[in-house]
Amino acid sequence: MRVALAAVAAALALPGAALAAPTFLLDGGGWGHGVGMSQWGAEGYAEHGYDYRRILAHYYPHTSLQAAAPRPVRVLLLQGQRVVHVSSAAPFLVVDARGRKLHLPSAVAVTPRLVVRRLHLRAPLRFEPGAEPLAVDGDGYRGDLVLRRKPGGLEVVNELPLDRYLRGVVPWEVPTGWDEAAYEAQAVAARSYTLATLHPHADFDLYPDTRDQMYGGIRAERPQTNLAIGATAGQVLTWDGTVIRAYYFSSSGGWTSAIQDAWPGRAPEPYLVSVRDPYDSVSPHHRWPTQVVSAAWLGGRLGLHGVRDVVVDDDGSHHVATASFLTPAGWKSFSGAELRQKLRLQSTYFSLGVFSLDPPSRRSLLSSRVIVRGEVRALHGVQLQRQDGASWRTVAYVHPRGDRFAVTLRTDRPLRLRLVAEGVPTAPVVYRVS
Repeated sequence: MRVALAAVAAALALPGAALAAPTFLLDGGGWGHGVGMSQWGAEGYAEHGYDYRRILAHYYPHTSLQAAAPRPVRVLLLQGQRVVHVSSAAPFLVVDARGRKLHLPSAVAVTPRLVVRRLHLRAPLRFEPGAEPLAVDGDGYRGDLVLRRKPGGLEVVNELPLDRYLRGVVPWEVPTGWDEAAYEAQAVAARSYTLATLHPHADFDLYPDTRDQMYGGIRAERPQTNLAIGATAGQVLTWDGTVIRAYYFSSSGGWTSAIQDAWPGRAPEPYLVSVRDPYDSVSPHHRWPTQVVSAAWLGGRLGLHGVRDVVVDDDGSHHVATASFLTPAGWKSFSGAELRQKLRLQSTYFSLGVFSLDPPSRRSLLSSRVIVRGEVRALHGVQLQRQDGASWRTVAYVHPRGDRFAVTLRTDRPLRLRLVAEGVPTAPVVYRVS
């Protein structure tokens, strides 16, 4: 990732050269918060022969693999429902808070009145499967279903053994067709995250979505991921004898993020540090297409007018910590997380480069030497090109000092010049001769 440079307010006021409108290039990679294991990176390591133990040791340094006792988990399925349909392919049982039991043949619709087959039951209701799993609104789940009446409607929680829960998590967290070792690493990370985030005094432990882990119940299950869960049965990551909250995410772009960098205010953890992630290169999100963005586009997304410049500062994880934008009203700063949200980016692993050519301060003389000036920041390999007929020819590579550069050219004819970075050109600037 390109390194951010220092502020350049002084360079903007150089005498004899009114700066042209800058061109901004947005470049980056990755998808997700960046903390813990990169799932695509894990697949890349698996493709290079790493087993799940080495993969986990890379992303969660200083941890140990330990065996954890099996236990049930409780996953929220529904909230605020006016009616809940519980069904099964075989007879099942409902037990209310008073211990009253009612055998049901195939399906029942429950409303907040909690009247089931003309009996008024007391919440919470526990639905227990018979010979076949239960379903909620047509979707099957292993284990029991617990139904509570809340002010906003009915709440349904799935209570089931940990590894059966993982059967509905791992295949929804990683794509099909991956290497066995990547699935096994995902199973251990998901199991560790689950046990580290239980809430014994709440109605449920986990959300079924990105607030915790994606969970699809029986419809999510696949044979390959079931095998990986079985092969790592009971294994969790620990540090100092405690199961860790093993965060994971899709794609790093090349570097994962330390927890205190991704979420300022969080305490550092020795196992959630920034690590280099070269095999994340197998990810379709590893590098984003370079995007040309205008000052108007940046201003519209950030609520600024007349964006003239940007200076980006990286954190210790090579992700964006802050970016400051220059406008007629002065400098305005945003955190990396704010920019990710406002610019609708997939991660905070990005850069904003700036480059522009100054227009000539006076008409050049025939056969004289002219100094072409401009600005380049957070970009490398920038070329100065001259138009020859219908084509453009590179006449120099730009090497800025600070953020400004100067290139001397001989003008034997009018010059039409531009800068090119990442294959993107600036608007041409014409140096006329007399």
